[in-house]
Amino acid sequence: MMAVLVALHVLAAVLWVGGMVFAYHVARPAVGPFEPPQRQGFWRRAFRRFFWIVGAAIVVLLGTGYAMMFEGFGGFAGAGLHVDLMQGGGWVMVALFLGLLGLPYRRFLNALDAKDHKAAGAALDAIRRIIHINLYLGLIVVAIGASGRYW
Repeated sequence: MMAVLVALHVLAAVLWVGGMVFAYHVARPAVGPFEPPQRQGFWRRAFRRFFWIVGAAIVVLLGTGYAMMFEGFGGFAGAGLHVDLMQGGGWVMVALFLGLLGLPYRRFLNALDAKDHKAAGAALDAIRRIIHINLYLGLIVVAIGASGRYW
């Protein structure tokens, strides 16, 4: 059972963090030269799909993470510092993502619907900053998760 839980946990983390790497370091520079309406339309379509993937990844990460906590470590007391750090970092990432959905993403969609490209650009910049933070936090969390048992 642990092998399945670990595999699902790692795959969910790869989808979320890898998606942020692609969005930030590949897609963002590639659409930079586009005019705001085209660039913002791209991000509307891309975020709609990616944010569903992130939502599913969060459900899988939390479910498998806590299942492994009790299956593999016998509960919170049996887990090492690396598990606590991974869990804490993961919850910060979830909070940032939910905050992104609650404010800047909603503002982005509303501005696009109103054809207010300046406001959409400002909201997109706020989304970019949150993804930037979450990307590097995610890389740290993955490194802790992968190496922590060897500390």
